[in-house]
Amino acid sequence: MSLKILAQALAGTAAVSAALFAAPVAAQQKFITVGTGGVTGVYYAAGGAICRLVNKDRAKHGIRCSVESTGGSVFNVNTIKAGELDLGFTQSDVQFNAAKGVAQFKDGGAHGDLRAVFSVHPEPFTVLARKEANAKTLADMKGKRFNVGNPGSGTRASMEELMAAMGWKMGDFSLAAELKADEHGPALCDGKIDGFFYGVGHPSANIGTRPPPAAPSWCPSPARPSTS
Repeated sequence: MSLKILAQALAGTAAVSAALFAAPVAAQQKFITVGTGGVTGVYYAAGGAICRLVNKDRAKHGIRCSVESTGGSVFNVNTIKAGELDLGFTQSDVQFNAAKGVAQFKDGGAHGDLRAVFSVHPEPFTVLARKEANAKTLADMKGKRFNVGNPGSGTRASMEELMAAMGWKMGDFSLAAELKADEHGPALCDGKIDGFFYGVGHPSANIGTRPPPAAPSWCPSPARPSTS
């Protein structure tokens, strides 16, 4: 599905909302905010592209779209539930958990009013490691300095589920860092962590890799990316 079609779907959804809960579109402009993720991630880039397409025809539908950089999937769902965001990007598993009131949303209960507008892109489980870490699989990261993702992100939610399935605890890493998506790359390059996991669509400016064994373009020290 093209971004143009997605933008039309987004505009249509917002237009229905405007018709139901606000004055006629012709009488006033409707503002909508889309929660994304870190500024170097794909959510932010995709959100910006969608809003540009929506705003291109705002004279016709009266909707002005803007993006907001956020903590990620779980944060976006909770902020939509609180009425502070109109729409937001989230991993499909996080969306499911929110609708059912399980996992990260167990305490807050089911979000029965949550609705999906459209699917955007797949997010491969991507792990990057410094060459010095001598890691070829995720299992090799045990006992090393690893970024598990910031609380509120889909990356962290997925990491916690994976660790539970593997029988791991945070204490199994020598350091379980909680860096945001725009922080884990510089930390890897500076030798502050040995690796990180990122649930992200590709290509991603956050990683910006050239074909292995070359290092990511933003990293002066060789790193080994792997995707599964």
